[in-house]
Amino acid sequence: MPLTADEHELRAWIRLGLERELDAARIRELLAVFGMPQDIYAASTGSLARHLDSDLAARLRQPPDADTLTAIDGALAWLREPSHRLLTLADPDYPPSLLALHDPPPMLYLNGRVELLRRPAIAVVGARSATAGGMDNARAFAHYLAQRGWCVVSGLASGIDAAAHEGALDAGPDAGGTIAVLGTGIDVVYPARNRALAHRTAAQGLLASEFPLGTRALPFFFPKRNRIVAALSRGVLVVEAARQSGSLITARLASELGREVFAIPGSIHSPLSRGCHALIRQGAKLVESGEDILEELRQSGLGLPPAPVHEATKGTHAPTRGPAPSAGSDAGILLRALGHDPVDTDTLLARTQWDIGRLNGQLGMLEVSGAIQRGADGRYSRTG
Repeated sequence: MPLTADEHELRAWIRLGLERELDAARIRELLAVFGMPQDIYAASTGSLARHLDSDLAARLRQPPDADTLTAIDGALAWLREPSHRLLTLADPDYPPSLLALHDPPPMLYLNGRVELLRRPAIAVVGARSATAGGMDNARAFAHYLAQRGWCVVSGLASGIDAAAHEGALDAGPDAGGTIAVLGTGIDVVYPARNRALAHRTAAQGLLASEFPLGTRALPFFFPKRNRIVAALSRGVLVVEAARQSGSLITARLASELGREVFAIPGSIHSPLSRGCHALIRQGAKLVESGEDILEELRQSGLGLPPAPVHEATKGTHAPTRGPAPSAGSDAGILLRALGHDPVDTDTLLARTQWDIGRLNGQLGMLEVSGAIQRGADGRYSRTG
């Protein structure tokens, strides 16, 4: 892929991101004063010393050392690969939502479908050591939201994050997609067990990182990642979380940015429900279905994305149904439980003995396939 900016400018951006003594807020300040990164490096030591300590100001005036040159050359080589991009604060495609942060990432290394950054997004986050039910809920909610055109943002961690990415990807290529924000360099997968999921996300969704290539996982990098997850999204759904949890940090940041915060309640005896219950006591919206989230967003005036066009519906006025589901599949079980009269979700929960996440996931898939429809009263019925 050809580089999208002058190489001299790109080298300056990459070098700026490698300056360990400069955090994102300080970089933004320097850019506001001097202009582009190459202008920072061209400024006099005296000018730089008005904003930095004298030793750092003097060092920025020096040519990059051998290790830095190697890192810059490596980044440029990476950028020449298909679907790789460096998005900077000066780029017209830089997400405006990130500018709400006092320390927006000066640059984002991207791998995948960059256009997903322009889609309305909802973050789905939660515990790494999630329960099976929590992961089912994360997949089902993410699948439902992605089917309705929302891009699902999370952090590629184990547990809830991974399940959310999977649910969004399973919604198909014409759905809202998913963005994984990394707490490492974009070429480093952490945890390693999510390597296949990272590759799938790069192919079908988008990987994003503000860290230089090769950056390994360190504990204090993950709160930095979380601020990007919160800022990219119009709302944050917390599925499971202990009282002391990175997910609660993401929720707090989202609230401070004026985003909606949603939480799924759980058992009063489960440690992984306590974080969600604490958020609800603090004003987060209790949700039991994906529709609860969309209704809250409608009421808050955040709007909805246009419904995605699925391959099955292109060129038609009504969904084209696929083959009837097998009797033993979840879809077949749900259709039998539905019967031939309109039924509400409470009745379906009682008939199927499923949890709400599993039910909503199957209802969403049957609705998209055209097998069922949801009436104005919220009840579901077969279409034929």
